[in-house]
Amino acid sequence: MPEWLQDSFPNGHDLPFRLLCLRLGAALALGGAVAGVYRLTQRRPPGAGASGLVPTLVLLTVLIAMVTLVIGNSVARAFSLVGALAIVRFRTVVEDTRDTAFVIFAVAVGMALGAGFLTVPLVGIPVAALAALLFRPAAAAAAPDAGWRLLVVRVGAGHDPEALLKRPCDARLAGWELQAAATARQGVAVDLTFRVRLRRAEDAVPFVAELNSLDGVQSVELRQSG
Repeated sequence: MPEWLQDSFPNGHDLPFRLLCLRLGAALALGGAVAGVYRLTQRRPPGAGASGLVPTLVLLTVLIAMVTLVIGNSVARAFSLVGALAIVRFRTVVEDTRDTAFVIFAVAVGMALGAGFLTVPLVGIPVAALAALLFRPAAAAAAPDAGWRLLVVRVGAGHDPEALLKRPCDARLAGWELQAAATARQGVAVDLTFRVRLRRAEDAVPFVAELNSLDGVQSVELRQSG
């Protein structure tokens, strides 16, 4: 690295460049191991594609390792990063609690590598893999119900969701069940998550368009449940 660039970032001398590359490379490799364990122990029906969580686990391991490297031994830096990361919010509904466990798994591996503890993930990954294999779900339990999808609708405050959605849902759905509800936009809207089954698969786009055109509906998302 040029000397003038190093002088502009004095904190870069805290960790040798070679050591930084080794730790992040280890995070990439062991993050792939975590993702591999997830994929091998996550039963899916024939023909189903790989879960989007697989690349996320690898990326998350590397990012957590980077965050841990930045924090180092600085308590002030740790609080600053916690405050910065606290503004990031996710609306994705986690359908399987095992997915949450693997996210924590990736975070733990990334933190250990970022802090320089290589032995912890090297021992922990095989143990966690064994636990995941022993307690993986049965094939029948892992297969999603045919035809069921997740519908997420954001409704503005002051509107009755049941009265608003009943007509189009009854017309185009063979069944619909409320799964979760949460406030959004500082309480001025409500996010409703339904488990739905369309009467006809080709009705998906017209159904979403119809819901989105309703006065009071701010956003609509329809996706596969499995």
